[in-house]
Amino acid sequence: MLKLKDTGLEEFSFGDGPDDQFYILVNKKISPDGIDVDKLSKTDPRKFDQVLSDMGCVLMLNGVEVTELCMRGELDNENLHESMYELAKDEGIIQ
Repeated sequence: MLKLKDTGLEEFSFGDGPDDQFYILVNKKISPDGIDVDKLSKTDPRKFDQVLSDMGCVLMLNGVEVTELCMRGELDNENLHESMYELAKDEGIIQ
């Protein structure tokens, strides 16, 4: 099973709104340096999800989703990395 220490949390913003902010839980065993934004920006939109997966993306949420999950108590905004990892485990994404 993937351990917390083998993951990282990356934040990317592509605009000013909360739906333009993305939080990505990354498998550091696959991508020790994290998501390659330059490569991702050149990706064919039809292959975007596959490229993210190949780069080690475990879970990606936008700012609206993170806010909603924090309000419901499913994520902790003060400890987002660990709480996203736990959410991924609870949802069966990490086994």
